[in-house]
Amino acid sequence: MKKETYYSNGKLLLTGEYLVLNGAKSLAVPTKFGQDLEVISGLGKKIIWKSYDADGSIWFENEILFDDIITKKSFIENKIKNTLVEILHHAYLLNSDFIENSEGYSIDTKLTFPRLWGLGTSSTLINNLGQWLNINAFELLKNSFGGSGYDIACAQTNQSIIYHLENEKPFFEKISFNPEFKEHIYFVYLNKKQSSKSAINNYLNKQFSLDKVKTKIDKITTFVSGTNNINDFMAALDKHEILLSDVLEQLTVKESLFPDFKGTVKSLGAWGGDFAMVVSKENPLFYFNKKGYETILKYEEMIL
Repeated sequence: MKKETYYSNGKLLLTGEYLVLNGAKSLAVPTKFGQDLEVISGLGKKIIWKSYDADGSIWFENEILFDDIITKKSFIENKIKNTLVEILHHAYLLNSDFIENSEGYSIDTKLTFPRLWGLGTSSTLINNLGQWLNINAFELLKNSFGGSGYDIACAQTNQSIIYHLENEKPFFEKISFNPEFKEHIYFVYLNKKQSSKSAINNYLNKQFSLDKVKTKIDKITTFVSGTNNINDFMAALDKHEILLSDVLEQLTVKESLFPDFKGTVKSLGAWGGDFAMVVSKENPLFYFNKKGYETILKYEEMIL
């Protein structure tokens, strides 16, 4: 029985959230957490699919017929299955061999981070499918789920990157992002999972000129990716938060949740949930624990 295994890194976007969709330069980092994909040949012209969370529990289990993938059958009563069928359908359009030249599969996905953390359950899956089927994961993302593609770049790169879109095409360069003050950087889970897809749609529905803001974000990204001065780093991130607050017409995460915190708190990804990056000269664990935030990872625990 043939078995194939694939792995992709999770991701965090440290600068340029939302505006990365408009071509802004963004600092993105792969995480030490990710997702495995295991494929075993099967029978029945179907896929027996199981998705495991980090604790070993099954969070999704179903059978998907090849015909459902080909026709992109809709399962309104099962949103997860519906999304998976759509991704597999677009994979089929890019390379039909896995359906036309197979009798079936048993596929397991295994996260090494809790699914609710928002480190890239979808992007790691799409990149793993790209590896398995020898198709362009950026194209598969664009056709199925949407987004800028920075998460795909992180999924397949073991280094920090500066990422941007140019004429809707992904460009990224590997950099050595290793600030001397990294022991003062923490990642706090905000106890709330955010939907990247809905956040992106809300952002795209806003009509305004972003050229000036984009230029400022480009400069901040370039600066924070290279500075080794913690005060300058914090000031630049605070400025970034103010710029995005004006664009999104939302309070910053520090204003809304941690107004008395002595340090920098920056939203990562979709505002309002998932992780925030905290930069503090003093250990912030007691502060956040007292407020009910128990998942706090040090830089070296999170970043690859």
